[in-house]
Amino acid sequence: MVSENVLGKPKKYQGFSIDVLEALATYLGFKYEIYVAPDHKYGSPQDDGSWNGLIGELVFKRADIGISALTITPDRENVVDFTTRYMDYSVGVLLRKAEKTVDMFACLAPFDLSLWACIAGTVLLVGLLVYLLNWLNPPRLQMGSMTSTTLYNSMWFVYGSFVQQGGEVPYTTLATRLMMGAWWLFALIVISSYTANLAAFLTITRIENSIQ
Repeated sequence: MVSENVLGKPKKYQGFSIDVLEALATYLGFKYEIYVAPDHKYGSPQDDGSWNGLIGELVFKRADIGISALTITPDRENVVDFTTRYMDYSVGVLLRKAEKTVDMFACLAPFDLSLWACIAGTVLLVGLLVYLLNWLNPPRLQMGSMTSTTLYNSMWFVYGSFVQQGGEVPYTTLATRLMMGAWWLFALIVISSYTANLAAFLTITRIENSIQ
């Protein structure tokens, strides 16, 4: 910032960059004179390969140090040296704070609707297959009698195993056990993915886009 007197001539330079320059001058013991780049530009390459603005003053050795809020670019680094950055800033857009709402279906957010439909269809399909396997080859009890299972019991058993709960219907045939073993592995992968996505969904704050 430049403080001007009544006549309009620069009187004093102020700001944290000037404070850094004064601290360096005191520590290293040198004197300096501040002037503004004649074209009042930061510095960009020209068609003939030369530079204008503050970078041009350094390239043509008319100045020893350039102080400004300069963006470090590869082109500028090819012609001048930059000190370590002592201030970083960014440009952002201010938005109205979103109102907090309670979503009754937040537990369904980790998966989209199509995936939930596929999971529901898989539960029905596996339940039907388990019922057919036990209908074609019903398991035997200890006394040798056959057991009869209903489609409802098969569906309930498959659903219970999917949500990590025990079942009530004993399935002892080899084909059914192989089917249920594959189903348990599938359920483990789905539940693990759901748990991880749900934890991320509940911990990460999402900014709603209110700009129309």
